[in-house]
Amino acid sequence: MNIAVAQSGGPTCAINASLVGVFRESLKEPAIDAIFGSVNGVEGIIQDHLIDLKTMIRTNEDMELLRQTPSTVLGSCRYKLPDFHEDSSVYEKIAAVLKRRKIGAFFYIGGNDSMDTVQKLSTYFKEIDLDVKVIGIPKTIDNDLCITDHTPGFGSAAKYVATTMQEIIRDSSVYSIPSVTIVEIMGRHAGWLTASSAVLHAYGEPAPHLVYVPETHFSAERFLHDVEQEMAKHKAVIVAVSEGVSVPEGVQSGLVDNFGHKYLSGIGKYLEQLVRDTFGCKVRSVELNVMQRCSSHLSSKTDIDEAEQIGAAGVQTALHGETGRVMIFRRIHNKPYTITMEPADASQIANREKFLPREFLTPAGNNISDEAMAYFLPLIQGELDLVMRGGIPVHFTIQESVLK
Repeated sequence: MNIAVAQSGGPTCAINASLVGVFRESLKEPAIDAIFGSVNGVEGIIQDHLIDLKTMIRTNEDMELLRQTPSTVLGSCRYKLPDFHEDSSVYEKIAAVLKRRKIGAFFYIGGNDSMDTVQKLSTYFKEIDLDVKVIGIPKTIDNDLCITDHTPGFGSAAKYVATTMQEIIRDSSVYSIPSVTIVEIMGRHAGWLTASSAVLHAYGEPAPHLVYVPETHFSAERFLHDVEQEMAKHKAVIVAVSEGVSVPEGVQSGLVDNFGHKYLSGIGKYLEQLVRDTFGCKVRSVELNVMQRCSSHLSSKTDIDEAEQIGAAGVQTALHGETGRVMIFRRIHNKPYTITMEPADASQIANREKFLPREFLTPAGNNISDEAMAYFLPLIQGELDLVMRGGIPVHFTIQESVLK
C-alpha cells in the first residue's frame, strides 16, 4: 500500500522531526510502497497535490537535516472540515484521491483542530467502508492536547521562552532606576508555555517575579498590587503573562480564524500602560510572538527525539489495523524521566483542551509552584548538534515550485 502524511496548524521546532519519524519508519516496512507528502495539510489531499517524499528526502543526511529544521516543510493549513452529514462533497473528493493514489494510511501531524480532522475522516471512511487508516500525530507549542502528558514542539518552545526570559532578566538588571518588564507569551486558553518561563526558579533565579495565566482570574487592581509588592523587593521586576489573559473590551482585535479562535495580542501593551500610569517608572513590554515557535537554535533534543519517535509509533499503530487514533505520551517517572507511547481515541482529544493544573500555581495564582518544576524540566533537556554554514543553521527545504 501507499501512505500519505501531512502537517497542519502552527509551525514548531519538532513537527518536521515527526515527519521524519513517519518517513523513516515507513522505509523499513515492506508493506509500504510510496510515501506521499500532502502539500498544505488536508488541502493537499482535497486538491490531489501530493509529492513523492522519496524523491525529496534521499539520504540519512537529508533526514537529519530535516529533523532539525523548524516549521512545516510541506506547508500547513487551518482547514476545518464540515460535518459530513451536512455536506459530504469535500469528503468525496478526499476519498477519490486516496483511492486513486492507492493510499491505505493517512498520518496527520497537528494540534487540537487537526485531531478534529482525524476523527471526522476516520468516521466517514468507516461509514463508506473505505479501508484507509487515519492516525493523528500530536503537535503544538501550547501543550494543550488532552490525555497526552505533553506535545512535541512544547519542550523546544519552553526552552526558548525560559532562555529568552533569562536574557531579558540580565538586560533589565543593568540600571540603577526601578523598572518593570512585561513579557507576553503565547497561550490562548492554557498557560503551559507562560508557566514554563518559571523553570528559571529551579536554577536559583527569582524572576519571573510574577506569572499570569488564563487559568486564573485576572484583575488589574490585583496586578498593580502584586507589582507594587515586588517593586518593594526588587529593582527590576519581571512579569510573564499569557496572551490569552482577559483584558478590557477593545484591547484585542476581535478577529477569529477558521476554527473560531480569536487572534490575540495586546495584553502586554495594556499592562505596560497601566504600570506607567500608576507608578511612573521605567516600563516596557516584550511580545515574543512567533519567535517562540521556530527557534530551532534553542531546540530541546528531548523534544526532537520524542517527536520522531511518536511519528514512528504512529506508523506501527496504522499497520496494526487501528484508525481514528492519536498517538500520546504517558509519563512513568520524572526521575529518571521515562515515558511510553500509545494510541488514544481521537474523540477524546479533538476539540478539547488540557489546562494547567491548579497545583502548578502558587496559592495567590500569580506565580508557578515548585511542584511544576519536575514536570517541565525533563522536557527542555539536551541540545542538537546543528548543521551550520557560515555561522547560520542550515535548513532543509523543498523547492517552492514543487509546493505550488
